Amino acid sequence: MIDLRGPDVRLRSLRPSDLKVYTQVYTSAVLTRYLGVDRMDDDRARATFLAGLRSDRRITLAVTEPDDDAVHGLIGLLLEDYGSNAMITGLVLLPGSPVQGRGAQAGRLLIDYAFTSLGIHRVWAWRRRDHGLMERIMLDAGLRPEATLRQLFRTQGRWHDVTTYAALSHEWDLVHAP
Repeated sequence: MIDLRGPDVRLRSLRPSDLKVYTQVYTSAVLTRYLGVDRMDDDRARATFLAGLRSDRRITLAVTEPDDDAVHGLIGLLLEDYGSNAMITGLVLLPGSPVQGRGAQAGRLLIDYAFTSLGIHRVWAWRRRDHGLMERIMLDAGLRPEATLRQLFRTQGRWHDVTTYAALSHEWDLVHAP
């Protein structure tokens, strides 16, 4: 079980009781707008949630307040098969939630966990080029821009360009050492 705490957010392992919020996120056209997957129906969201609970490569964490279990968002990490890389697979904070505006802090907690607990060398993420708000969140989380990949994936009937960002463990240690 993963339980990571920051000053304003907590990341914890998903539990079976979190299915309702997971389904709320992945069946919403608004909340999936900038994700790398299309909106799902209830059955697909449920199947994806259950598969994630069993996966040792795909980690999805609930974003909560530091002293509360209520789920206010989700963030994920995919441990890749090659090298020592992990990809942040998504960040969604529910509109109006008490953790709104804390995405960078959630990202820093997850990146630090990947480096210190999992021994990952490189953590990377991407954002759709048309999602300008995420650029500041990526930078504030400690990721640095790398490249723009043209028409990397197709959702909502359109191809999307993305910008990739990354952090390296040895650089993270220099910047974030106690």
